[in-house]
Amino acid sequence: MAETVSISISPRCHPHRHFLCLSATNHRYPYLRFPKRNHCNLSFSVSASHFSSSSSSSSLQNPLQTGRFLTNEELEKLELLGNYSYHQQLESGLLWVRLMRAEEMDMTVTLLSESFAESMMMGTGYVKLLEFLVKNYLIERRETMPHSATLLGIYRENGEEDFELAGTVELTFNKKGANANPPTPNPPKNSPYICNMAVRKPLRRRGIGWHLLKAGEELITKMSSSREVYLHCRIIDEGPFNMYMKAGYGVVKTDSILTLLTFQRRRHLMRKELPISENDSAQDISNEQLT
Repeated sequence: MAETVSISISPRCHPHRHFLCLSATNHRYPYLRFPKRNHCNLSFSVSASHFSSSSSSSSLQNPLQTGRFLTNEELEKLELLGNYSYHQQLESGLLWVRLMRAEEMDMTVTLLSESFAESMMMGTGYVKLLEFLVKNYLIERRETMPHSATLLGIYRENGEEDFELAGTVELTFNKKGANANPPTPNPPKNSPYICNMAVRKPLRRRGIGWHLLKAGEELITKMSSSREVYLHCRIIDEGPFNMYMKAGYGVVKTDSILTLLTFQRRRHLMRKELPISENDSAQDISNEQLT
């Protein structure tokens, strides 16, 4: 299944597939290396038990950079982003979801550009242009952290030792991270928003898109006090639409048929009320006891 929530940008890099190389120098935060040769297998020796997000480590070996001054609260949120980890054993392999690092941007750009070109039925000649646009977009979005985040899904097939890039999804947590020109119908700027979800074509129909969505929702509950999350789905994308409905999203508004005059596909704006987490419930009880 091709899960592309919203097409609001496009990527830059090499048109061929990249495979990720993980280095286990930092047990909890292995990173992707970019070798000069065209293809490389992911070598990753850390066991699944090390994918926990509960470590008390207060700093990363590779600090996240946003290119702007951050308040103490933003620094805490940025650390939370860097520490976030979601893993799921699928029937066909292991999926690990976590924050995209700067050195992983080109791979993400390639994945998004190929997905967008496919969904918009563009020829391969347009991929380079899409890559240029998406690279600039991701650089700009990275500067809005911790008010937004791009997550990567990294996948290891059963019986294999190497991991590869499987998918990506972008999250917006609040107004400060909101896109200046979101797709229509416009979502509320101060509400969490999910977009630009893509899964590599050879790895679709394995549940990867579903768990990218679940990981995004889980991270939103940690990063935002708002429990209303929004996303877009094109009317023609029946598979993703059914997945979102199954996940609890409902249609709030649909583009007018006049949208077709702008050469855009009509979209549904969908919304879901996320459940209150156990931490939120405990905090509410604590606050009640204090009053």
